Amino acid sequence: MKILLADDHDLIRETIADFLAVKGFDAVSLAASLDEALGCIKESGPYDLVLLDYRMPGMNGLEGLERAIAANAPKPVAVLSGSTSRVVAEAAVRAGAIGFMPKTLGARNMVSAIRLMIAGKTYLPLGVFPEEPQEGPEGFQLSRREADVLRGICEGKSNKEIARDHDLQEVTVKLHVKTLGRKLGARNRTHAAMIARDYRLI
Repeated sequence: MKILLADDHDLIRETIADFLAVKGFDAVSLAASLDEALGCIKESGPYDLVLLDYRMPGMNGLEGLERAIAANAPKPVAVLSGSTSRVVAEAAVRAGAIGFMPKTLGARNMVSAIRLMIAGKTYLPLGVFPEEPQEGPEGFQLSRREADVLRGICEGKSNKEIARDHDLQEVTVKLHVKTLGRKLGARNRTHAAMIARDYRLI
C-alpha cells in the first residue's frame, strides 16, 4: 500500500511515518507542503491514501484539499489535524475527503482508520472533537519563558536540553511544561507541539 503523508512539522511527520513503518506500511512518502504533495502524486501516480495536514503551507483551507483530491483521483484523500473543530471535519468530508483523522489518535485506532479509508470507507470520529471550535492564538496567553520552552518542545528537545539552552533549572522547565499542558489543553508533549504549530504560537 502506497501512502503519502504531507505535514510541514518535521517532528510530527517523521514520528507518524516511523510509526506506520513499524505497523507494516512500508511505502510511506513524505511531503512538507501541498505543492510538494501534488508533485509527489504527479511523479508517482495516485497513492492508495493521501494524508494532508489541514494547516500546512498551500492548503488554504478546503481549497488545497480539493486540489489534492483531483490530483489523486480515483484514490482517496484524508485530512490530518492536531487541533480543530468538528465543523471543519464535517466540511472536509462534504468536500470529498475520505476522512478526518486527529493526530492524537491512539496507535491501534490510527492503523484501523488508515486501513478503513484505504478500503474506501469514510472515517469521521466526531466524538474526539470538541462541540465548539477551539480558541485561536489569542486564547493562549503565554509568557516569554513559556514560549521558549514550547519552542524547545517543538524542536524535540528534552527538558534537560531546554534548561541548558536557557540557563534554567530542569525542575523549572518541568513546571513550565506542566503549565503549558494546562493552558494549551495538550495531552502530552507531541500534542503541545501540534497545537503550537497549528496556531502559529512560536
